[in-house]
Amino acid sequence: MRTVPVALLAVALLAGCTGGQRAADRPPPSTQVASASGPAARSPAPAPATGAPLAAVPANRWRAVLVAGDVNSPAFDNAIEAFRDKLAARGVQNVRLLSTNPAKAAAGQIASSGNVRSAVRGMTGDACLVFITAHGETKGMFMRQDRRFVEPRELDAALSGCGNVPTVAILSGCHSGTFITPEMSKPNRIILTAAAKDRTSFGCGVRDVFTYYDQCLLRQYDAATTWRELAATTRSCVEGLERTLAVRATSEPQTFVGAAVADLRLPGK
Repeated sequence: MRTVPVALLAVALLAGCTGGQRAADRPPPSTQVASASGPAARSPAPAPATGAPLAAVPANRWRAVLVAGDVNSPAFDNAIEAFRDKLAARGVQNVRLLSTNPAKAAAGQIASSGNVRSAVRGMTGDACLVFITAHGETKGMFMRQDRRFVEPRELDAALSGCGNVPTVAILSGCHSGTFITPEMSKPNRIILTAAAKDRTSFGCGVRDVFTYYDQCLLRQYDAATTWRELAATTRSCVEGLERTLAVRATSEPQTFVGAAVADLRLPGK
């Protein structure tokens, strides 16, 4: 896996990687944003009355949608491609990539907000995974293709197509903690965000290989066993990078783990 050396990481500006429509036509700054208003990890939602929490789903029963929401930085496409390879190495066969880069996106796989919602809604299997890495604002994740946001309520509605099966949503972008809402926080869901609702995360400049959060997620993936463990080690990794770079307004990655999936294992673990 490619990682970003500290010398290269230090090039990133410590400003917000927001993707609002007012900034849609100018080069984005090289960081991402989120909010410190929420706790580092929310209490699990009540477990459904259908039995013990589910610990594992066979890798070939997972369905995944991976989204790179902006072509202005290579970090987003690099992340979904590297994550696809991680999943494939563990036996996940049904992985769909959506990109804003026409050179990378297959027919019908452009990452517009509508295509993202449709792809997520169409997942069928015994477990669902969605990973969106893009610029973000408190409104949601910004898709440069159509200059619209994927909002928390829209993602919640799209994920309803997965029903009650274990569902993991990873939102990597500025303000991505905005996705930890009461509606999104269902017992069968796990939510990982790169930052709190009012904080900035970093590493989405034109010279970055991965965002800081995505780099850490990929670094920690192989050693982790459960999604809860991956969330914790990824957060620790991000905190280490931010200490190294003397970041004052740290990103504070957030986690929600529903009671029905408290010990859910990563695919292939």
